[in-house]
Amino acid sequence: MAGERNDPYRKFRFRVEVEGIEQAGFSEVSGFDASLDVIEYREGTDVITPRKLPGLAKYGNISLKWGATESLDLFEWVQDCIVEGTVERKTVTIIAINEEGEDVATWQVIEAWPTKYTAPDFNATASEVAIELLELAHEGMLRTQ
Repeated sequence: MAGERNDPYRKFRFRVEVEGIEQAGFSEVSGFDASLDVIEYREGTDVITPRKLPGLAKYGNISLKWGATESLDLFEWVQDCIVEGTVERKTVTIIAINEEGEDVATWQVIEAWPTKYTAPDFNATASEVAIELLELAHEGMLRTQ
C-alpha cells in the first residue's frame, strides 16, 4: 500500500527452536553469517589484474546464550556430541517476533551440531544471572520468512 510504513524488526524479541529439544528462552543469539571465498586466478597472458572466481561458501559458528536452569536438554545433546563423540545434527530455527507477539522473520540453520560448551562462571559478589554458552557449527542457513 502507498504510504504504509515498514519498520525494521527489533532485535530483543526472538525465540530459538532446536529440533527435538525443549529449552527455556535464550538471552542472546549471535554469529550467524555466510560468506563466499574469493579465488584469484591469472594466466600468463592476462593483464596484471587477476580474475576473481567464487570459491567455497562458509558459515560462521552460532553462539547461543541462556540463563542456567534445571533443564538439561541442551547439555545432554552437548554431552552426546562432545564427550561421547556421537554427533547428532539438528535444524535450529531463529525467529524474530514483532510487537504483537507474531513471528515475522525466520532463519533456519541446517545440520547444526555442538562444537563448544561453556558452563557459567560464579562469583559470590556478583548479581548477574548464571549464563551457559553453546557454540554450534553448521552447514548452511536459509531465510524462510
